[in-house]
This record gives sequence, structure tokens and C-alpha cells, in this order.
Amino acid sequence: MQDQSPDNPVRTPEEQPQLEERIPQLAARQIVQGTVVRVDTEGVLVDVGAKSEGLIPPAELGQQGTPEVTVGDRIDVMVMRVEGEEGSIILSKRRADFEMAWRRVQEAQQPGTILHAMVVDKVKGGLVVDLGMRGFVPGSHVDLSQAKGRRFEWFVGQSIPLKVIEVDRPKGRVILSHRLAVEEERKTRKTHLLESLEEGQIVEGTVKRLTDFGAFIDLGGTDGLLPISEMAWTYIKHPSEVIRRNQHLRLTVLRVDRESSRISLGLKQIQDDPWQKVRERYRVGESVRGKVVRTVPSGAFVRLEDLDAFIPISELAEKRVGKVEDVVKPGDEIEAAITEIRADERRMTLSVRKMEREKERKRVKEVLKSQDEIGRVTIGDLAGELLRQAVAPAAGDGESEKGSGE
Repeated sequence: MQDQSPDNPVRTPEEQPQLEERIPQLAARQIVQGTVVRVDTEGVLVDVGAKSEGLIPPAELGQQGTPEVTVGDRIDVMVMRVEGEEGSIILSKRRADFEMAWRRVQEAQQPGTILHAMVVDKVKGGLVVDLGMRGFVPGSHVDLSQAKGRRFEWFVGQSIPLKVIEVDRPKGRVILSHRLAVEEERKTRKTHLLESLEEGQIVEGTVKRLTDFGAFIDLGGTDGLLPISEMAWTYIKHPSEVIRRNQHLRLTVLRVDRESSRISLGLKQIQDDPWQKVRERYRVGESVRGKVVRTVPSGAFVRLEDLDAFIPISELAEKRVGKVEDVVKPGDEIEAAITEIRADERRMTLSVRKMEREKERKRVKEVLKSQDEIGRVTIGDLAGELLRQAVAPAAGDGESEKGSGE
């Protein structure tokens, strides 16, 4: 009596023809998908839904003839032949992979389709890539912008994006372009990036190129411009004072012009703004010391730690100044009094003239105080004392010169 179980049900004579109709009829060179049920030295046994499992001989497993599958894997195989009354099925994974590779390449001729393949060799005139079959990339279609040393050898062993530009199956020829694929990927990334960026957003990028007016930053899909005026809260003469090529930076998106594909970035906005707490650090009337960093016809800029203050030309000296350079030049250390602080405009004004006047006022006050201690003093006495103080250094200089002459 035949055993009846869920795995081995008894088929009635009426059910058997219906079952056989549902079993697929396999034909030579047909590609089907099956499940690996056994792997041994004789090959790989695959359940393809037919009356019996199919066998992949070792030589038909892959290009190297070595197993690349495990039990339970779903794989594509090509039917080589069906043998005998039992319907033994001989399969090939290698030939299925080859056929599927051709189909993938032919489909990739559609606009916008990009393949990725490993570069296996550098030959005369270009690169050889593995697509499941041999593909060739002419040298004129290799993008060397990312290659170290701009040499073809750098690509060997690398997976690169490719666009199919010619397929000739009868001749077994596939011509591809790396350059066109890179350009298309870059265009796609740029579009996505421009759509996603918002003003005030923090982004990361790499310094690509320095210029006199700023730096171009690679944002991973397109370049943004970091103007020199947005690099630091203080004046800088060249971007190299703050950043260097290939440096990784965190930046603020200042403006995004999607129509012209322009992105403006800021670096100083990531840092603390020294003008936010300037009134806590400085006060009007206070004397400060700093270094002259820049002169303009209307005055001089003085660096005070992490901000720049301005001295108008009229405040550089007690006497009238014709040219700023006649009094100060970049690099000079200078002392001046703070006359105005406008934090909202990021502006602080200094005056050497007022500082000197304040010093003179203090000297007069000290003289008055000292004279008051020794008795009543007249205006004539006071004037005489100030005159003696002014003349004494000059007389001393004359004596020194006379002494040196002797």
C-alpha cells in the first residue's frame, strides 16, 4: 500500500495527467531560476520545479569552475540538455551568467542607465572591465580627475561607473565610457544636492581650490563658493591664512540659487561671533593696544585679539595727517582709545589723538596735585613746570649729541 503523507500524497489516475501538465517543459538554452539542494564533488543539484532536479557539472559552475553557491541559494541556470527517459537535466550556471550579462549590457543602452564593473587590466589604449564578459573602456573615455597620479594603472582593481556606448554581440564587443558615467553621476548628485540645501543649513565639504577672492568647496555633488569675506571675523589678505587645499570643513549655507546652480557658503558663522559680547570686553574711553593689519586712504584697521577696530585718518595724530602711511603701516604696534562701539554694525572706532589728549590731561592733573601738596601755585608756575618738562628731554638729547661729538 502506498504511503500517504503531506510530503508524499497519493495521486489518483485522474490527478496524475493534471500534475504533469503543471510541471514545466524545459528546453535547451532556456534560462530558469532554481534552488540549490545539494553541493558535492559531482556538482550542484538544483531544484528547477521539473520532474527531477538538474545537475550543474563542476565545469559549468563559473568561469573558474569552482563552486560559488551554497544550499538554499536561488540561482539562474541555463538548461543544457534533458537526457533519458527519466528526464535527467544538465544545467549551466556559467552560461546563464554569461547570457544574463549580455542582456544586462543591452538593457543598459537605455538613456540614464549606469553600470558598475571591476577594472581587471590596463591595456594599450584603455582599460578592460569585467561585466560577466569582457568590456573595453577607451583611454579617451577614462576620467582621470580622481585617479592618483592621473594614471590608468590606478583603476586596476577598482569598481567604476560606466555607460554603454556600443554593443556588438556577434563580435563579442562591448565599448563603455567611464567619463560619461562620471559626468552623469555628478549631474544627478548636483541636482539632488541643490534640491536638498536650505539657507542656514550646516554642511561638510573639502577645499578644492583657493583663489584671491575665496575658495571652492566640494560638497560631494557640486562646488560651493566660500568668499574670503566669510572666512573669518577679522580681515585676511588671502584664504591661505585660514584654510588649505584638501582641508575638510564644516560650513553654513548662506545662499542657494537653484536657477544658476550657485551655492554661497560661510565659515566664520560656525565660529563664535566676537561682536556678540564686545560690550562685555571693551568700553568707550578705554585704551587698547593692537597691531595695524591694513591701511586705507581713510584710516587704519587695528587687530584687537579676534576683531578689527578702525582708526580714522583724522584720529591718527594731533597734527593733520596727509597720508595714513606717513604715520602707521601694517605690522606696527599701536595704542589708542576706544571712542565708539557699534556692535550691531560690527564696528569699533579708535583714536590716537584723543588718547594723547587724555594722557596730557592726566599729566596736568598730576602736576596740579603735586603743586597743591607743596603750597599755593599760580598759573605761571604751572606753565613754567610744563615748559620745563617739555624742554628737559630735548636738552638732554642735545647734551647727549654734544657728548658724542666730543
